[in-house]
Amino acid sequence: MNTNGDSPTRDTSARPADAEHQRTVLLVDDEENMISSLKRLLRREGYRILSAGGGAEGLEILATHRVDVIVSDQRMPQMTGVEFLRQVNTMYPDTVRIVLSGYTELQSITDAINEGAIYKFLTKPWDDEQLRANIQEAFRHKELGDENQRLSAELTLVNEQLRRLLAENQRELQRDQVVLGLVQEILQGVPLPVVGLDDEGMIVCANQEADRLLGRQASLIGSFAQERLPPDLLQLLSGGAGEMIWQQGDVCWLARHRFIGDEAAPRGHLLILSKENQT
Repeated sequence: MNTNGDSPTRDTSARPADAEHQRTVLLVDDEENMISSLKRLLRREGYRILSAGGGAEGLEILATHRVDVIVSDQRMPQMTGVEFLRQVNTMYPDTVRIVLSGYTELQSITDAINEGAIYKFLTKPWDDEQLRANIQEAFRHKELGDENQRLSAELTLVNEQLRRLLAENQRELQRDQVVLGLVQEILQGVPLPVVGLDDEGMIVCANQEADRLLGRQASLIGSFAQERLPPDLLQLLSGGAGEMIWQQGDVCWLARHRFIGDEAAPRGHLLILSKENQT
């Protein structure tokens, strides 16, 4: 195994997802002169360059190094480039794999490309500028894939957080519904007429006693105070918190008005009536 870290210049057309990771290319060829030629060609690109003399050595390097792009010769002893890259595709699918060959064993290479084991097939002898451009493109392809994986992982995390938040909101809503049901039962059990209004004068709660006295047995909820309540009680509600005696037939009622929330900025009104002789 050999490495080369010379980096006078560097292609900045794309950045790796991990800012601390240097773009790394693995060259695999059983001919040392080919490895040397590729290193000279790529040295000025600023890549970290690893090299192996065959597929088995290439797999050993991949087991201990993070590699982005692999350039492998096709005709090698013991293991062809396609066989090597097929194994790499299974074990390290995030790598971008290029096969470089001086002869055209088209069927096996085409099959490997169709399977996704090979990203590109380039021939020997190569054009320096074209080879550099293809390797740069391979790094951009790798980094785009890494970024997509990162965004996908973040989206999965956000979706999980939203799912948990929605589940918690649902539990809170169920608890609120239980509490609201209990409050309504308690309100209905109060032996005095009780009416609640929002800040626009709509009746939002009223117990059975209020419906009997003020609604003529019909529900007051959902109607506006001006439509259902007598003028004396409307006048009481239009002022500040206080109380008054309200005559209804032969019965005198003590009507109490209270604000819901801060009196300076109330959220609504509460009207409670009791027979005067009960106070």
